[in-house]
Amino acid sequence: MTRRQDLTPPPERLAGHAQALASLALAAGLLLSACGGSGGGGGGTSPEKPPEPPVQPEPPVLPVSGPGELKSAKALQLISSQDIQAAITAAGPNAPSLVPRYAVQTWRLTYLTVDGSGASVEASALVCVPVKPAGSRSPVLSYQHGTTIKDAEAPSNHATADEAAVVMASAGYVVLAADYVGYGVSKGRPHPYLQSAPTAAAVNDLLTAARYWRYTQGIKDNQQLFLGGYSEGGYASVAAYRALQSGASVHKAQLQMTVAGAGPYEVDRVLDDLLAKVKDENKVLGLLLNPGFLKLLGDGDRRKVRDLLLSKAVGEDADVTFDPTFLDLYLMDDVAGIEARSNVYDWKPALPLWLYHGRQDATVTYRASTDTLTAMQQRGAGSLVSLTDCPAQPPGHLDCVQPFWNFMLQKFGTVAKDL
Repeated sequence: MTRRQDLTPPPERLAGHAQALASLALAAGLLLSACGGSGGGGGGTSPEKPPEPPVQPEPPVLPVSGPGELKSAKALQLISSQDIQAAITAAGPNAPSLVPRYAVQTWRLTYLTVDGSGASVEASALVCVPVKPAGSRSPVLSYQHGTTIKDAEAPSNHATADEAAVVMASAGYVVLAADYVGYGVSKGRPHPYLQSAPTAAAVNDLLTAARYWRYTQGIKDNQQLFLGGYSEGGYASVAAYRALQSGASVHKAQLQMTVAGAGPYEVDRVLDDLLAKVKDENKVLGLLLNPGFLKLLGDGDRRKVRDLLLSKAVGEDADVTFDPTFLDLYLMDDVAGIEARSNVYDWKPALPLWLYHGRQDATVTYRASTDTLTAMQQRGAGSLVSLTDCPAQPPGHLDCVQPFWNFMLQKFGTVAKDL
C-alpha cells in the first residue's frame, strides 16, 4: 500500500522531486455574453432570425461552515508545459503516456474535515489548474495518492513538475489532491489509515471547499467529476465514491466514473495475507498466530504483531504517525468492527467503477480486487464494475503504477469534455 506515484520512483517507493519553480498567481476571467437579434430591416422576404436568449449567469456557490469549509488558499508554483514535458522525458518508461498541453498553476488549499475520532481538523491539499484562455471550462479530477511515510511527499508539499497531479492537470483537468489528515498542515495528528469514513471525508470535503474556491476565482468547471487513485489512493477513491453515492451533494450528480488500482478494499483479507508473511518470517511468533487466537494474545505480543504488520503495510522510517485502529480491530478478531470501520468492498455502485490490479502484487494481493468484483456483482452491479489485469511483467505493485496511470486517463478520456 505504498505511495509514491511521482514519475521517477526509487525501488523502495515512488518518489522523485524536481526543483520548485517561481510562483506566479493565475489570472482567470469570467466571460459572460449575451446576443440579441438585429433590429429593423424592411422589404425582405425571409423572416427575421429571432434573437438568441441571453446567457444566464451561473447560480452563486455559497460557502459552508464545518466540514468542507474553505480556510485559505495560497498560490504555489506556475509550472510550464515545457518543464512538465522535461519531467516526463526524464522519467522515461515510468511516466504516463501523456503530452502536456497546458502550463499548470498550483495552489495549496486548507479546509475543514474530520479525523479518525470524528473531531474537526484543518487539512491541506494541492490544487492544480491548467492555464487556459479566460472563461474556459475543465473537468475536475480528484486524484488520491498512495501511502507515503514522508510528509515531504504529500501533494501540497511537492508541487513540482514531476508530481502526478501536476502532470494530469497539464492534460486539461483541474486536479485536486488531498494530502490526507496527518500530512501537510495537519502533520502531527495520526493519519486515519484504512478507516473509510475519515478517508472519504478528506476527499469529499475537499471537493466542497475547492468548488467554492473556484467560484471565487472565476475558474469554471464543466460539471464533470472523476475519482481515481492507486494503492491507498484506490481505497480512498472507492471510499469517497461510496460516501458520495449514499449522500445528496452536488458532487454526486457530477460524478462520471471511478478508476481504482490495487486498493486494499477488503482490509481484513489483506491483513490475513500480511499476517501470513509475518508468520513465515517469524517462526516462533508464528506458532502463536492461529486463526481465532489473535484476541487471546497478551498486550505485549499483540503490540509486537501490530508493529510487524504495520511495518509490512507502510514500511519503515516514517515521519508521520499512522493510527493503528484498523490493526487493533483485526488483532482483536473484531470482524464487525473491521467491516464497519474499514472495509469498502461490499456495496453496489450506481456508476462505472473500473478496478485494476496486478496478479503478482505482493503488497496488496490480487484477491482484494477479485473479492470486491464478486461482492459488487452479487449485489447486482453487473457490468458497472469490472476488473482489468495489469499487463506489466512482472505485474507487481510498483510495476503496475505507470500502466495504471495510462489506463485511468484512457478511461476518463472516453467521456471527459473540454480538455
